Amino acid sequence: MDKDHSTTARLLREAYRTGPISPLRGMLDPTDADGAYAVQSINTRQWVDDGRRLVGRKIGLTAKAVQTQLGVDQPDFGVLFADMQIADGGVLDLTTVLQPKAEAEIAFVLARDIDDPDVTTDAVAAAIDHAVAAIEIVDSRIADWKITFADTVADNGSSAFFVLGSERRPVEGCDLYSCGMVMEVNGAVASLGAGAACLGHPFNAVHWLAKTLAERGEALRAGDIVLSGALGPMVALNPGDQVRAIVGGLGTASFTYEKG
Repeated sequence: MDKDHSTTARLLREAYRTGPISPLRGMLDPTDADGAYAVQSINTRQWVDDGRRLVGRKIGLTAKAVQTQLGVDQPDFGVLFADMQIADGGVLDLTTVLQPKAEAEIAFVLARDIDDPDVTTDAVAAAIDHAVAAIEIVDSRIADWKITFADTVADNGSSAFFVLGSERRPVEGCDLYSCGMVMEVNGAVASLGAGAACLGHPFNAVHWLAKTLAERGEALRAGDIVLSGALGPMVALNPGDQVRAIVGGLGTASFTYEKG
């Protein structure tokens, strides 16, 4: 096992440029959350030192079926950088991803900091400025997506890019539990879901994240973007795909996957 985790972190950073690597079985135990987050933190610090600007967090593994598949009983998180955002209606460049998939989500932007490990779900909801329809483009630096929990956590939550819709809605009065989601690829329905698919309610996912970060001595900050988790199955992307997500009450988000 990679005791100081620096080698694992470096291999994952290099994989963005050189291509997918083998699963990290020999470096991290498949359920080693502490070790995996240590690797993620090494790379986060390196990227910040390189000049990337952290703008929020993404939550993953919010579906119980996926948790069961990876042998865990909780979600995971990764970090979002400013250069990961694609404009609504913009282009995901073919050359910037390895094996991308898209999933529709609800994103939140915070109005104020959350740093209390005992914060309530209601307090988390009250700290949100607005919600938007979103698409996360996930990717894996692990070959063939043969990931364990430790693989995806170490690999920054299998993150890549994200799109935020143009319509901003206050969360008060929004039905984020039963709101429907449709994701279309080239005009055809490719994924269906609802707010309740995200850990029972998207607020539950953000609450989990806020508490988890606070317990680690970290915090969500005013202005942070939080991708709260998939509302339905992810869809693998092919060159030329036009992807649009529609979330009830929140509008749409879209992008095209082509040469930039």
